[in-house]
Amino acid sequence: MSLHGPVPDPMISLVAALAAYPASLRALPAEICALRGALHRVLAAPVASACDLPLFTQSAVDGYALRAADAGDELTLIGEVPAGAPASRAISPGTAMRILTGGLLPQGADTCARQEIVERHGDRIRIVRPLAEGADTRHRGEELKAGAPLAQAGQRLDAGLIAALAMAGVVEVSVRRAPRIAVLVTGDELARAGEALRPGQVHDANGPLVRHWFLERGHGEPDLRYVPDTPEAVSRALEDALASADLVISTGGVSVGDRDYLPALAPRLGVEKVFWQVAQKPGKPLWFGTRDGTGFLGIPGNPAAVLVCLAVHVEAMLAVLEGRAAPGWRHGVLAAAVKGDAHRERLVRATLRYSDAGTVLLEALPRQDSHMLSNLASADALLWLPVRGGAFEAGEVVRWVPV
Repeated sequence: MSLHGPVPDPMISLVAALAAYPASLRALPAEICALRGALHRVLAAPVASACDLPLFTQSAVDGYALRAADAGDELTLIGEVPAGAPASRAISPGTAMRILTGGLLPQGADTCARQEIVERHGDRIRIVRPLAEGADTRHRGEELKAGAPLAQAGQRLDAGLIAALAMAGVVEVSVRRAPRIAVLVTGDELARAGEALRPGQVHDANGPLVRHWFLERGHGEPDLRYVPDTPEAVSRALEDALASADLVISTGGVSVGDRDYLPALAPRLGVEKVFWQVAQKPGKPLWFGTRDGTGFLGIPGNPAAVLVCLAVHVEAMLAVLEGRAAPGWRHGVLAAAVKGDAHRERLVRATLRYSDAGTVLLEALPRQDSHMLSNLASADALLWLPVRGGAFEAGEVVRWVPV
């Protein structure tokens, strides 16, 4: 068998390919992480509130703390509640204290009067509107009690969730280990940014695309390597990546050309093939296998195929590794007709807008060929169109994901 001569498998459906990832990969182990360093990590265990929220009964306004029973009387001010500290004395009948938003309600008080309904003359105040007991008061534990569930396993930690956990007294969380990602960009025809183009070369889009795709999703800097089109270089780079990463992505070199070495070399390095060829357009010559728990996905080298496979397949693989649910496909309506394919499912870049009634309207962009990326300047969504010989008409419901 030559290095570039294995026969591709029969095409499998996109549904079957997506089902192969949870069947072949496992979630990464959990580790304890300080909350301050947990941005973009995925929870491996539920998180409960470590305290009551609010922590104590407090004022919801700038105003005055008093007893509701005294609200109709003229009251004597006996002090104020400083920020972050208790009052120096208790409220007694006929007295009140100045208090600011969030201040700890003094002992004896049961109500706050916002300053807009209070007349003050020196150390005397009068409430000028009716005031019910408990007005403008936040009671201890009214939002959450200590031990109440706050976040679930599988949730990604964003700034809002981190803030919620911090306020609830959580200082560390159990998260999945961040995936170690290696990217191999193959193709002697690719010239990196700043390199002079030799005859027959093109500017490289795959390296920047894959690198920034991982970065913008919070996965950190991948180990990205450019690999010459020789069997020795490809074999060495793939072996190094498999030995150090949890997920290996390659671009190019997975079809049946004379320099498509990966389909033959990967099994020789111990990668167990799961599938090769998916009935999708673009991205048909997709190669997936595993070695010792590490997933390897060989993506065809045309840039649009790389983008599609990242958004659909790599995202599904990462969901398994991080122990979270794969993003669901959403539903929208075609704003204009788009052609189908009688043999492969189409993954189509599209624009998204909303109708006056709030319906998601999707319209396929021009320049859908696998070597074209210029329409990414306008693309909002990726459509999943099932196999169909005829066209999909305006008004039909289709599935989509953000791109």
